[in-house]
Amino acid sequence: MSLLAIPFPVIDPVIVQIGPLAIRWYALAYIGGLLLGWRYMIRLAAARTPEVASREAIDDFLVWMTLGVVLGGRIGYVLFYNSAYYLENPLAALQVWKGGMSFHGGLLGVVAAGLIFVRMRKINSLRFADIVACAAPFGVLFGRLANFINGELFGRVTDVPWAMVFPRGGPDPRHPSQLYEAALEGVLVFVVLYVLSRNAKIWDRPGTLTGVFLCGYGLSRAFVELFRQPDGHLGLLAGGATMGQWLSAPMILIGLFLISRARSNKT
Repeated sequence: MSLLAIPFPVIDPVIVQIGPLAIRWYALAYIGGLLLGWRYMIRLAAARTPEVASREAIDDFLVWMTLGVVLGGRIGYVLFYNSAYYLENPLAALQVWKGGMSFHGGLLGVVAAGLIFVRMRKINSLRFADIVACAAPFGVLFGRLANFINGELFGRVTDVPWAMVFPRGGPDPRHPSQLYEAALEGVLVFVVLYVLSRNAKIWDRPGTLTGVFLCGYGLSRAFVELFRQPDGHLGLLAGGATMGQWLSAPMILIGLFLISRARSNKT
């Protein structure tokens, strides 16, 4: 263990527990991210002319978005990260309290829920996707902070001055990669989208902000994966890339496609 390593700030993952009922930071992060994202979507939708969606529609979408995040995140983890284990233990897939959520799965869940929702409500899909994309970094930020509190998804061994020794990561100091992700995928992507959303012309090119979010998250995640410890049961995959990098590659490509399409199809 390095003498220069910063001690990990031990924070109890359980905020309060009454009998079998426990309130955890991880659950609170999901709730906080969804609620702040919902409020921000209301603000963005109301500021557009014509209005992207009614307040009632966005209120209703909060439920759809929650289901998409939770179900998609869990199914994504089962399929992308540990399918062999869950094929042998299918009931374990229901044990969400034991951890295991995938951002990319949650994203696919929200996309699926959103496509059904906008079709039912007859809402312009790309314009609606743009306000969802602007709000998404709230959930990413809080989720990564919760990962840090849980001492999970830590980084690779390093000797940088800000390295930390994580309780689950052995005696060696490691990159606090959860904070890198919070800063890049959460804060930086939000700031970029916020600045772009202030330009009224951006809203005349539906899909642009969605594309920027996909590219921003994908590039940020692929970069941070260089410092994040690969999943022990997966390791490095083809080309020396991690699962996170492979799953982020299509996001970047789709994001670039949406940006290019929006530039050539101004509405």
